[in-house]
Amino acid sequence: MPRLTKGGACANLVKPDAAQALRDDDLPMSIDTRTAVLIAAHDAAATLDRAIASALAEPETAELCVVDDGSCDDTLAIAQGWAERDRRVIALSQANAGPGAARNAAIAATSAPWLAILDADDFLLPGRLAVLHAHAQNADFVADALMRAPEGAPTRPAAGFGEPQWLSFERFVLGNLGALRGPLDLGFLKPLMRRSFIAAHGLRYQIGLRLGEDYEFYARALGLGARFLAGGEAGYVSVERPGSLSKQHSPEDLRSLRDCDADLETLPSLSEVDRRALKRHWTSVDNRLQWRLLIEAVKRRDGPAMVRTFHTPQSALYLAARLAEQAWLRSSAWLRGRTRPSQRASA
Repeated sequence: MPRLTKGGACANLVKPDAAQALRDDDLPMSIDTRTAVLIAAHDAAATLDRAIASALAEPETAELCVVDDGSCDDTLAIAQGWAERDRRVIALSQANAGPGAARNAAIAATSAPWLAILDADDFLLPGRLAVLHAHAQNADFVADALMRAPEGAPTRPAAGFGEPQWLSFERFVLGNLGALRGPLDLGFLKPLMRRSFIAAHGLRYQIGLRLGEDYEFYARALGLGARFLAGGEAGYVSVERPGSLSKQHSPEDLRSLRDCDADLETLPSLSEVDRRALKRHWTSVDNRLQWRLLIEAVKRRDGPAMVRTFHTPQSALYLAARLAEQAWLRSSAWLRGRTRPSQRASA
């Protein structure tokens, strides 16, 4: 098994059959490693310089396209400044339409044979693209583990790829069930992507999704036959910042993510196993949606709306468990508050 960074997204992977396993000795270097790094940026002035600098430091970066998604700060000015200093940089702007629309614009504005997504508040460790390219010859998508780090925390250099693993459609979808604790969902991976596969299948990010747009894109690619290789040490640093867009989502965002599974289910190549995985993912997202709707209904004191959130047996069990957890946390806090005065008095 690959050595995976603690808390990394690839911790969800399952080792494939021996016949599927690819080892370092079997994989030659990609001949053409030119890569377009795509950055969708919204109000990212505080972190954009770091993201851009980390990508341009990679010898494989032939193009870097920043798409300012309707920012209210200096994001666009920073991107334009880089474009003036480095001919590889392309700075674009659009009215706020979400990360999917911004990434589609960046794909259209670049031409390198490989694509790599970089979020504006994240950065690459040195040598990351070279490691991915060393394993990309037989893959359409190749991803390393993702390292989560608080802002300002130290990071270490990227290490060897270890033993990569093929992702099937089923394993990918089941790796996105939104566990409250543990490794990140596989939809958070930031793979190196072969442009020719994306162009051949007309793949684009769904602009109606502001949550889970990567999940839908990767799942659709797998459903269309993409060879997706993942694993190894982390070379991508996902920075945890207060106010991150990945942690700010509305019930409507969750509803859109849930309902995209219905479109994925129409892919003709899917097996019954794949469709069962989609149903499990739908249920997982629906449970989270109903929890958010229940909280809002409680705040409004809307009894009928509260009842409607228990609309399936699965959501009823999930909500009952979350309510019990909240009751335990509140009662524990109340008991701690009751015991502290007596402890001070006895002292």
